Order: sequence, then structure tokens, then C-alpha cells
Amino acid sequence: MSWIDIGALDDIPLRGARMVKTRAGCVALFRTAEAEIFATSNTCAHKGGPLAEGIVHGRRVTCPLHNWVYSLETGEVQGADEGRIATYPVRVEEGRVLIDGDAIGKRSAA
Repeated sequence: MSWIDIGALDDIPLRGARMVKTRAGCVALFRTAEAEIFATSNTCAHKGGPLAEGIVHGRRVTCPLHNWVYSLETGEVQGADEGRIATYPVRVEEGRVLIDGDAIGKRSAA
């Protein structure tokens, strides 16, 4: 894995999100109430809604457009027959959020 520093942990509020632009498209970073960090595609599989503007609850995010709910761990949509968003390995070191650049590089451009 090739880890890339993408910002300070404190820049992501508890139960909040931030969007990061990459060469392969936009990635959403989510911080749960328990201060866990997750990284997913920023685009809802249903109608393309901006997931970083959604509501974080537990280890899930609800799309702000049509209320589709995604697992931040697996990217699977909950309550629908089909739909999934990409998830990416992420970790925190010394207060900085790092994302796996190799995984981002494998994603097709948005």
C-alpha cells in the first residue's frame, strides 16, 4: 500500500464528512461519533448524490437526495436490491488521515 496524507483528522467533525478531489474522482471521508474514519466514493449509486453532504449515523451514511443508506464499511446499500459504492483503506497516524493511493489509483476516473 502507498499511503497518502490527505489532511488533519480534526478537519473532519464527529458524525461529519469531507470531500477530497483525486485524479480518479471525488472521495468522501467520514468520521463516526466514535471517531472512526472511513473513505468511500462520494457519488451515490442511485442518482449520483454527493454523499459527503449526507447524514452520518453509526457506520452508515444516508444520501442527501433520496435517502439511500450505505454501509461505510462495505459500501453496500441497505434496503435496496442493488447498489454499492467503492470503499478505500484509510488510517490515522499522528492526527493525520492517510488513504491508500494504490486503491485510489485503481478506481476509474469519474
